[in-house]
Amino acid sequence: MSTEIRRAVPADAELARTMLVELADYQDQGKYVTATVEDWQGFLGRDDVIVLIAEIDGTPAGYVSSLRRPYLWVGGEMLALDDLYVREQFRDAGVGRQLMLELARHALPDRLTIGWGLRLENEAGYRFYDRLGAKLVTKTAASWPATAYEKLLNE
Repeated sequence: MSTEIRRAVPADAELARTMLVELADYQDQGKYVTATVEDWQGFLGRDDVIVLIAEIDGTPAGYVSSLRRPYLWVGGEMLALDDLYVREQFRDAGVGRQLMLELARHALPDRLTIGWGLRLENEAGYRFYDRLGAKLVTKTAASWPATAYEKLLNE
């Protein structure tokens, strides 16, 4: 099997969104995906959005998505990894590792830290990232949707 990893372009928007929906459905979060193909076309046209697609023998196998953003604590920038997803039939074939290493190649010239969140129940993810040498720190992620804070602002 030949694996190729390439940076996604706006023409890949439908494929990228499809794999995002697959990941969200796998995590029972599909109902929260509201980004459209048009949104993804815009994202993939931005320099600060890095989405890498892995293909095995020409078949899309997975992706990693990240956003270059300010890292206020260090006075520089970082790559905020959004998603790493490998389609089920390609898991345990090294695709996730290859995607992570290719993302690292994008970060290395500027020596950017790559950061991401991980669900506590994702034991396989913890093992995978540990094998990469990632520093794993338990932290709770919070989100404050507009529907919640809008109510408070209108009181």
